[in-house]
Amino acid sequence: MTMLVDVNAVRALLDKEGCGSFIGGIESLIEQTADRLAEAYRRWDEFAKGSRIGIHSVRGDIELMPVADHHYYAFKYVTGFPQNPERNLPNVMAFGALSSVETGKPLFLCELAIATAIRTAAMSALVARHLAREDSRSMAIIGCGAQCDFQILAFNALLGIEKFYLYDVDAAAMNKVVENLSEGEIEFVLPDRSINDSQASIRKVLERHPDIVTTVTADKTNATILTADMIRPGMHINAVGGDAPGKTELDKKILELEHARVVVEFEEQTRAEGEVQQMPPDFPVIEFHEIIRGIKPGRENSRQVTIHDSVGFALSDYAVLRLLYDKTQQYKLGTVVDLVPSETPDVKNLFRKVRRGDNEIGLSCDSPHAAGTRPLRYFRG
Repeated sequence: MTMLVDVNAVRALLDKEGCGSFIGGIESLIEQTADRLAEAYRRWDEFAKGSRIGIHSVRGDIELMPVADHHYYAFKYVTGFPQNPERNLPNVMAFGALSSVETGKPLFLCELAIATAIRTAAMSALVARHLAREDSRSMAIIGCGAQCDFQILAFNALLGIEKFYLYDVDAAAMNKVVENLSEGEIEFVLPDRSINDSQASIRKVLERHPDIVTTVTADKTNATILTADMIRPGMHINAVGGDAPGKTELDKKILELEHARVVVEFEEQTRAEGEVQQMPPDFPVIEFHEIIRGIKPGRENSRQVTIHDSVGFALSDYAVLRLLYDKTQQYKLGTVVDLVPSETPDVKNLFRKVRRGDNEIGLSCDSPHAAGTRPLRYFRG
């Protein structure tokens, strides 16, 4: 039997984690996800890893993200279609699964759109703990779509960031964030809407000297959201939106800044999908597991520009799936389903098992293939 956890079960989990507070539930899961992420990345060598498998089109991406250790195989199915909101569909849709490596049996099938938002934000904040300056207190977010709210909660909970400068070409998107998070003590600063040029508006936001800048735009294009002249010494850049071939957000000159430190999750994948797809194959990057395991340092000094080239890696999904698997069992959430044929005394007789199921259902059928309507024919060589 396989445990199925849908959107409603995840909502119930958030309510239970937050004792009735939805935001409290998200903050709790972000903090626990960050702990699970740290644990997983410290065990880097125990995992069988590879780049995700993607089908890319001009409209969007459909990707499969697998990873496994000695106990569990995990995968996520995820989409990214920037124009979907025009069809009243979310840009990101996802589900994932955990299976036993010992038997191959699927144990857990789960909604992952909400969980992806949580784990992406948790990963951003976890990396920033090692790369952002310790005295960081403010953050600019360029792009106020679905991920923005989660980024704010993660950086507030894990790094103590209290002031957030928002920018989006859509004023409604910024207002959405402020309304969603109005219950807390977070301070929001909105841009001057009299400036119609987006690059000029972003420049004005960065002139306020935020310590951290997160870019999380959705358009599937080689965009230039930030340019090198906008970047101050000591800034940490969390580049989240560029996560597919042909989709970037940073001017390549930012990556080329003297003493800039570029950190990725899985180099092979990021070179194809991240900001560093703009760079030559020998452009130096550091994988995050090297930092969290103490092999290489994170930030080296207070003036260094650090860049998290975030594209999303399957190990992060493994971590959040393991957490959700444990939590839904703790709270007895979800539904047990026969996703695959269950154990029987004669497991090799799949034909008999399927036939027995049909008899139990008792369907009537006029098909010419129904029992008794078509004679069996035997051929001998």
